[in-house]
Amino acid sequence: MLRTRQLAAAITLAATCLPAWSLYKVIGPDGSVTYTDRPPVASNARITSIGRHGESTPLGDASLPLELRQASARYPVVLYAAAECPPCDSARTLLQQRGVPYRERAVASDDDTLALERLTGARTVPALTVGQQVLRGLSPADWNAYLDAAGYPRESKLPRSWQPPAVTPLAEGRASPPPAAAEPAQVPPPAPPAAGPGDDAGIRF
Repeated sequence: MLRTRQLAAAITLAATCLPAWSLYKVIGPDGSVTYTDRPPVASNARITSIGRHGESTPLGDASLPLELRQASARYPVVLYAAAECPPCDSARTLLQQRGVPYRERAVASDDDTLALERLTGARTVPALTVGQQVLRGLSPADWNAYLDAAGYPRESKLPRSWQPPAVTPLAEGRASPPPAAAEPAQVPPPAPPAAGPGDDAGIRF
């Protein structure tokens, strides 16, 4: 019950911390520039969200619906997973069924494992980052709660043609496929519990 109350408090805090004011800069296919305080609906335009203090955030892949573009630009989702890991398969399924655009980083070598420990404080997979928040071990209720707080839709709105970028090794310096497009600038998420309650659900190296 205590964990539930703590998580509820974190989600409530998230809702109050998300920006309540936004200005959008829309560059149309013909190069015309429009500023609006209403979320634009054009799918073939370049859209940038401008914050209250002038900070700007490009809203990602133009093929995504605006709601997903906003969430993924502010709180990008990255999955850390290993091969032959049933909980990792379940984690991918959760993200895909919910329609969350995500990147996956592979934990396959000793260097990857050390990099994972530096990033998350443990060697547990799967792990997830939502913006700067780290969730260790698969806990569907907790993962969904943080995705809710970050503004990801509860029902999938991903285009059928969307595919996650190619999986890349977590550690730097290894030969790997060409990296996917650079991750959007991360915005610090609300202050959640220091560690997800699902720390023990996963595989430890």
